[in-house]
Amino acid sequence: MDVFSTETPIIGMVHLPPLPGAPGFDGDRNAIRDRLSQDAHALEAGGVDGIMLENFGDTPFYPDRVPRHVVADIAALTETLSDQVSIPFGVNILRNDVQSALGIAAATGGAFVRVNVHTGARLTDQGIVEGMAHETLRLRDRLDANVAVLADIDVKHSAPLAERTLEETFGDLVERGGADGVVVSGTGTGAAVDTTVLDRVVECRDDHGFDVPVLLGSGVTAETAPGLLSVADGAIVGTALKRNGETTAPVDEGAVERLVASVP
Repeated sequence: MDVFSTETPIIGMVHLPPLPGAPGFDGDRNAIRDRLSQDAHALEAGGVDGIMLENFGDTPFYPDRVPRHVVADIAALTETLSDQVSIPFGVNILRNDVQSALGIAAATGGAFVRVNVHTGARLTDQGIVEGMAHETLRLRDRLDANVAVLADIDVKHSAPLAERTLEETFGDLVERGGADGVVVSGTGTGAAVDTTVLDRVVECRDDHGFDVPVLLGSGVTAETAPGLLSVADGAIVGTALKRNGETTAPVDEGAVERLVASVP
């Protein structure tokens, strides 16, 4: 995470509206680009340390690989983001197309990607989603890409297929799966992180001597950030930075400023 200028980075979300081909697409490509530009400007002006672009509006999500036209649109939009901001940025392609995200990040100068299921498997609303760490890390090597893989542990909107200890899951994710950072989230979009789980994940990291950051993946607000970031190493924030706290609303620069100011 040395790509950031702070030890506790705040990564703000650009939640893309529905893209062409998604059920909610309204037919206006220019509106998508305009919204991206407005949100990215508000995030950077408000003081975040990085930006994550995500196809949030593309519900219902493909479980793994998205079609080529989706990759093309996200690549073009990521290039627009790259041209407009001076802070590090990354890509998350929902539900779990980290190979496409990695390729786009490598081609556009992105610093990181997020992957919901990197190792193991989870039961989700898309069915069973399986981790593809073996493909992801080999692809990164082939591309010679300096792109960090931020991987969720017990990702939101999902359930485990079998009972495993957090220690086992963490070890597989980092030691065997090669994740560069671990993301801890609540049960759903905007849901608060269980602080007991957060504490245990950090303990797992420290007990194993792993040099990986633990990031918050949902539910961080200006009120909760000081306490949570005294434990975690950074946060990916979306809902709390939006107008009136609505996930699909535009980014509110004032809300960004308040959250950033609350970071210890």
